[in-house]
Amino acid sequence: MRFSAATTAGRFLPQRLALRMGPLLDRIDAVLFTADERGEAGRMSVIAFTIRIVSAVIAFVSQVLMARWMGSFEYGIFVLVWVTMVIVGNLACLGFHTSVIRFIPEYRERGLMDELRGIVVASRLFVLIASTIIAGLGALGVWLAAPWIENYYVIPFVLGVICLPMIALSDLLQGLARANSWALFALSPTYLIRPVLILLFMALMLFAGYAPDAKTAIFASIAATYVTTLAQLIGVTQRMERNIPAGPMKVHFAQWFVVSLPIFLVESFFFLLTNADVLMVGAYMDPNDVAVYFATVKTLALVHFVYFAVKAGVAQRYAQFTHGEPEKLAAFARETVSWTFWPSLLMALLVLALGEPMLVLFGPEFTSGYPLLFLLVFGVVARAAVGPCESLLTMSGNQNICAAVYAMTLAFNIGLNVVLIPLFGLWGAAMATAFAMIFEAGALSFTVWRKLGIVMAIFVPVKGAA
Repeated sequence: MRFSAATTAGRFLPQRLALRMGPLLDRIDAVLFTADERGEAGRMSVIAFTIRIVSAVIAFVSQVLMARWMGSFEYGIFVLVWVTMVIVGNLACLGFHTSVIRFIPEYRERGLMDELRGIVVASRLFVLIASTIIAGLGALGVWLAAPWIENYYVIPFVLGVICLPMIALSDLLQGLARANSWALFALSPTYLIRPVLILLFMALMLFAGYAPDAKTAIFASIAATYVTTLAQLIGVTQRMERNIPAGPMKVHFAQWFVVSLPIFLVESFFFLLTNADVLMVGAYMDPNDVAVYFATVKTLALVHFVYFAVKAGVAQRYAQFTHGEPEKLAAFARETVSWTFWPSLLMALLVLALGEPMLVLFGPEFTSGYPLLFLLVFGVVARAAVGPCESLLTMSGNQNICAAVYAMTLAFNIGLNVVLIPLFGLWGAAMATAFAMIFEAGALSFTVWRKLGIVMAIFVPVKGAA
C-alpha cells in the first residue's frame, strides 16, 4: 500500500472539510504518484523545491555564521569573490550544462545510443578543459589589473579562480543528472553538501588558528568544492554506465557547440542578471555595503527557490514534448506557471513577515537592508507570474531570441544600476533589480506567445493558450 493524501484526509478529517479539500489533495496525489511525464516532472520539481528549501536554511545559517566570524568587511570581500567565481564557473560551461538537457532526452527518445554516449563523454572533457583555460586567464587578468584593484581584493580573487574548473564541472554534472530526472544527484551536491562542507572546513580552520578573514573562507570553499565535485563525478559516472549500454560513440561537436553557444548567451545573461546587483554594489560601494545587500538578497532566496525548483523539474519535459506534441506542450507549460506563482507568492509574504528578525542574526548593522525586501519582492513575484519561460524557449529551439531578450534586460539592469546606485545607494540597486525583473518577465512572456502561441501568464485563463 502507498500513502494517499486524499484517503488520509477522508479518514481523519471531518467529512465536509475532506470534501472541500478533495480536489487539492487529488492533485497532490497525482503529482506524487502518477507514472506519466507530468507526474515525473512534478515529482522532480517537488524534490528540487525541497532540496532548495533545505539548502536555503543551510545557506542562511552558514552565511550568518560566516558574517559573525569574519565581520561585515571581510564577509563582504568573500561574498564578492565567491559570487564572481560561481558566475564565471557557470559561464565556463559555454552552454553545455544546459544543452545536454535538450540533447540527452532527444537521443534517448530516438534511440541514438552512439550520439548519447558521445555527448556524455565529450561534454565533460570540453567543460573541464575550457574552464581550466578560463581559470588561468582569470588569474593572469587579476595579476595584470592589480594596480587598479583595491589591494584587499587581489589575493582573494587569485585564490578564487582555483575553484573555477570544479564549479564548471559540477554545473555540467548537474545538467547530465537533470537530463535523466535524477533530482538528488543533480541538486544535492551543489545545494546541500558543498555549503555544509564550506562551513565545516571554515570552522576547522578557525579552530586550527587561521585568521577569520576572506582568504581563510576562500580556502575552505576551494576544499569543499573539490571534494563535492569529485564525489559527484564518481556518482554520476557510475549511474550513467549502468543506464547507457556500452558501445561506440559518435561526436557531433560542431552541432552541439552551435546549439550551446546561444544557450551560453542565455545562461550568461540570466546569471549576470541574477547577480548583477551584487557585482554593481561591489563596484560602487565598500565591502560593508556588499555584505548588507548580499544578506538581504539571501533572505529573499526562499522566494527565488520556487522558480528554480520548477525550472529544474520541467526543462527536460519541455524538450520531450517539443518533438511532435504541441498540444501537450502548451497544456503542460501553462500548468507550470501555476506551479511557480502560488508557492512563490506564499513564500514572499512569509519572507516579508520574518525578514527583519532573520537579518538581525547576521548582526545589528544588517537590519538596514530589511526595507529593501519590500521593493525586491515585486521583481521576484513578477518573474514567478510567467513561469520558466526561458526554459521553454531554450528547449523548443528558440534560444537565439531568448538570448536577445536577456541581453536587453541585462543592459537595462546595468544602465539602471549605473544611474541609480550613485544617487540612492542600496535603494538604487534594489530599484534597478526590481524594474529589470519586471521587464524580463513581460518580455519573455510576450516572446513565448509570439513564437509558440502559448500564453505564459498566471492571470490569463487556460483557454487563452494556443
